[in-house]
Amino acid sequence: MTLPGLDRADGAALLDGVRRRLAESGAEPTPARVAQALREQGRVLGDAEVLGAAAHLRSELVGTGPLEPLLADPDVTDVLVSAPDRVWVDRGGGLELTPVTFPDAAAVRRLAQRLAAVAGRRLDDARPWADARLPDGTRLHAVLPPVAVGCTCLALRVVRPRAFTLGELVAAGTVPPGGDRILRALLDARLSFLVSGGTGCGKTTLLSALLGLVGPGERIVLAEDSAELRPDHPHVVRLETRPANQEGAGLVTLEDLVRQALRMRPDRLVVGEVRGPEVVHLLAALNTGHEGGCCTVHANAAADVPARLEALATAAGLDRAALHSQLAAALSVVVHLVRDRSGRRRIAEVHVLERDTTGLVRTVPALRWGERAFVRERGWERLRQLVGDAGELGGE
Repeated sequence: MTLPGLDRADGAALLDGVRRRLAESGAEPTPARVAQALREQGRVLGDAEVLGAAAHLRSELVGTGPLEPLLADPDVTDVLVSAPDRVWVDRGGGLELTPVTFPDAAAVRRLAQRLAAVAGRRLDDARPWADARLPDGTRLHAVLPPVAVGCTCLALRVVRPRAFTLGELVAAGTVPPGGDRILRALLDARLSFLVSGGTGCGKTTLLSALLGLVGPGERIVLAEDSAELRPDHPHVVRLETRPANQEGAGLVTLEDLVRQALRMRPDRLVVGEVRGPEVVHLLAALNTGHEGGCCTVHANAAADVPARLEALATAAGLDRAALHSQLAAALSVVVHLVRDRSGRRRIAEVHVLERDTTGLVRTVPALRWGERAFVRERGWERLRQLVGDAGELGGE
């Protein structure tokens, strides 16, 4: 920001002085306090300049600084900072370089550290990364130099206060025409299912929309590493993990949350993302009367999901045979999303699970993406039996 009558360097120095005075006093950067701080430095500015300085400082001290306009854009899902002059956004069509810049690398570091502090996380040379959720739900990830070479790297994932409806996802091309009927039938049949895909492909968005279709008389209990699911539903209980404090105490893991959720009378048990030993407790729960549960998992394809779960469960101490026995009885359907080269997120395939002659679980393609409707595959008949009448489900 530049101030009238001052060059860029003098304006920056003046604002630095005001920033220091406000930080020392702990005062909010109101116009009156900014004017007082300016007067204390021997500067007298007009009303417009004082208001401009106050807005700039408030954005930096209590907001997200230069990133505020980007985060306020309803189309933006991700904001990524890799250098002072390299700020990228994703509006659903791939990454775009924006004209937004920071004065220098130190400004990026200050913003990252302040946001981490707001989220209750430590971010300094001793702990050079942070993964947290801001008060408005935005997901924060930051890495400081020298781990991040050259400049602090900042990634912000925007969580919108309102979940998309299934109809909106059809209109956006995430779900093919008529595919919403199949997804609704999956929920109505109280099948346990898993949403798989890579990072940023829309797993959380789709799962939030699907949970919004659950009957209003059902109780949904969510267990998440970072609270991102926002289903439009009247009865949702949300549980979130917590890191250990600086003394190493107070850690709450996703495994802890799944165990607690089972004692909270869930009609639908939902794990935001399975990535560790919680998979054992989730599969056990889905095998003991908790129908209709669901989760997300990172996987390159629906066919890779059994191997992915096997790796997680083995690390947790569950042997391969036991895992596949649990998996065969616990889960029925895998819905896999992809993000194509144009940036469009869509359901690429729907698989059903079955055991082969060796006793291992594999996935069988039931539906694949089609521009006009889902295209039926060899597992369609099994899916039809699970969810209902094929005449009502569509597909071609």
